[in-house]
Amino acid sequence: MAVSTTFTIKRGDTSPGLEYQLPGYAAGSSLLTGASVRFMMRPWWDASAPLVIDAPATVQDPDGIVRYAWAEGDTDTAGTYAAEVQITYADGAVETVPAAGWL
Repeated sequence: MAVSTTFTIKRGDTSPGLEYQLPGYAAGSSLLTGASVRFMMRPWWDASAPLVIDAPATVQDPDGIVRYAWAEGDTDTAGTYAAEVQITYADGAVETVPAAGWL
């Protein structure tokens, strides 16, 4: 699957999972070694709405590719959503990406 900041999936589908190349991670950097990652998503049209997804994601590649595997129910409501990835590094530092805008 191509890594992108725009992702389209049909309502009710759980495949394919979403993969995202974190900006600023170069081959061989391994900055994600020992890090944990969360995927967070909310309705695009309502910035004050609660998150509809706040769940663990996986480090697909330590060079900066993270993956979220959709769970049953995640895609039941059609619409446009804004998402971000929160990284907690091994030293406890937290970074949310993208730094500006949304997936």
